[in-house]
Amino acid sequence: MSLTPRMWIGIALLGASLWLPVVAIAQGNFEIQVYGSETVEPGTTMFEIHSNIALKGTTTKEDGIFPTQHAAHETIEITHGFTPWFETGFYIFTSIQPDAGWKWVGDHIRPRIRVPESWQVPVGLSLSLEVGYQQRAFSTDTWTLELRPIIDKQWGPWYASFNPVFDRSLKGEGVHRGFEFSPNAKISYTITPTISGGLEYYGGLGPVTAFDPLRRQQQLLFPVLDLNLGPQWECNFGVGFGLTPATDRLLVKLIVGYRFGLGSGGHKGY
Repeated sequence: MSLTPRMWIGIALLGASLWLPVVAIAQGNFEIQVYGSETVEPGTTMFEIHSNIALKGTTTKEDGIFPTQHAAHETIEITHGFTPWFETGFYIFTSIQPDAGWKWVGDHIRPRIRVPESWQVPVGLSLSLEVGYQQRAFSTDTWTLELRPIIDKQWGPWYASFNPVFDRSLKGEGVHRGFEFSPNAKISYTITPTISGGLEYYGGLGPVTAFDPLRRQQQLLFPVLDLNLGPQWECNFGVGFGLTPATDRLLVKLIVGYRFGLGSGGHKGY
């Protein structure tokens, strides 16, 4: 019996749901984003620039890693939609260090599938798998893997998204830690047709088998604004506050994206 695309998606999401309870590396400061479940439309290419800077972060090298304070991180994300339920994204990470100039950090690739709207499920569901390399000067783990289920829902002016991220080191000092749990979440409210305001949360709790002590966990809270500038555009701005000693204490982020070749179906936004 041949498997249809719908059957493949169902098998993948079912497999993830069975794996997650028994099987986490905190999201780095190069791409601070809570994902929605929608994929890029077929034939459409999305270009995004992720910019952020730690106004209060680490000030000295730790374990050979560049300090984060006043370092500007610039990431280019290019995502292409291949089918109504499948897209692939590619990332180029860079960093501008106050004392070392502009550095290439690494590259990641991220295929993603989602449950089509025609299934009429009550929430948005998708699943991405991200793998890539980053230089040792920016991470003690040079090769990493991320599994990101995405659940979201729009009801009236309210929007919520939950990303229970599971990631792990494939090469580096964190290999022995196995999978770690790094949950991301967002809730927002449409204030005007152009402006939405909300909160985003980013965590890095440690290995799924035994969370790190609270002082060693990554905990970030971002009040954010999203601008609805039309179906081609995406714009997200936020100021982040670190809630634990292991987290950069104050960050600013901006995401600007544009869709080329957008079809008539448009985009729902955040």
